[in-house]
Amino acid sequence: MTRKQLIQENELKKLIINQYSFIDVRSPNEFLKGSIRNAVNIPILSNDERHKVGVCFQRHGQDAAIELGNKIVSGTKKDKLVEKWSRFVRQKPNSIIYCARGGLRSEICQTWLNQNNIECSRVIGGYKTIRNFFLSELKKICMSQKFFLLSGTTGSGKTELLKNIYRSVDLEGIANHKGSSFGKPLNDQPAQIDIENEICINLIKLTNENSRPILLEDESRNIGARHLPLDLSQAMEESPMVLVEVSFEERIDLLLHEYVVERYKDSLEFYTNISQADLEFSNHLISSLKRLEKRLGGERTQKILKLLEIALKVQKKDNFQSHRKWLEEITTSYYDPLYEFKLEKRKDRICFRGNHKEVLDWLKDKQKIQVN
Repeated sequence: MTRKQLIQENELKKLIINQYSFIDVRSPNEFLKGSIRNAVNIPILSNDERHKVGVCFQRHGQDAAIELGNKIVSGTKKDKLVEKWSRFVRQKPNSIIYCARGGLRSEICQTWLNQNNIECSRVIGGYKTIRNFFLSELKKICMSQKFFLLSGTTGSGKTELLKNIYRSVDLEGIANHKGSSFGKPLNDQPAQIDIENEICINLIKLTNENSRPILLEDESRNIGARHLPLDLSQAMEESPMVLVEVSFEERIDLLLHEYVVERYKDSLEFYTNISQADLEFSNHLISSLKRLEKRLGGERTQKILKLLEIALKVQKKDNFQSHRKWLEEITTSYYDPLYEFKLEKRKDRICFRGNHKEVLDWLKDKQKIQVN
């Protein structure tokens, strides 16, 4: 791409596909509310400084606000800031600058870099332009692109199967949540806007390569405390389904591994001591179960809770095998009936069903989806 000073909205697609790096000069709070992949936050103003400049703008106008901003970011502070920007651009020569709306902050950053003999382009309209671009592209893709949904009962290994398909988007991975009540992560989920932007980036890259179908895991609109973009959710509601079928024993093996063994291992790595990890692990499983109490009913919840509490007491003696009993109970009495109820309403959309190998072969041979 030819270097130039200003980036128009119609050029963003090329930047995204080619994974250009971005310098986000907005305040940290603005960045946390939503940003994009390959963006680093090197703010021109801190949260407090931005607030002060904003108040000054409201009370005394733009000129006074600019004067205050220049006073805040001056001298040694300015030199250190410019050095941070310069160092990043030297490491990532194709970096692009943006602020909230492509106004003074990104223009000042660009000007100060130019004064330092470093050329760096900025996005006209700033992050607002980038965000509108993503929303527009997502709508276009969802209207024209064919999707397949990978469906199956809880514990059927859909996510692992999805990883074997190149033309796929891991929605749960992007949302940092495994979808069920027990899938809440140890760390926070990304911001809602970040999830939407990341989904769009993945779809832009795949649709730019060719128009073959894209595989998505069959998800409800909500994934943990976040939700799928409405356009994508609506497209998924009309997409054909591929159903993966796995034996009950294999499913319990997988649930034991994911929800118990791996979660405990992650807790040990996340927390500083074993006692804290043990407490978090127990609280997580118990609170996850109690979140389902309205659907399970009080009597059934108490039955499963007793099995869970017994498993927690003896788990280190039997290598977590005692957790199988409550997993089997919640699967047969809750997850499977719920899945069958939902599937019955959508059974006319099932275009293929089989085990992991059969599903992979069908996707590869019949629908020309590239398998890793």
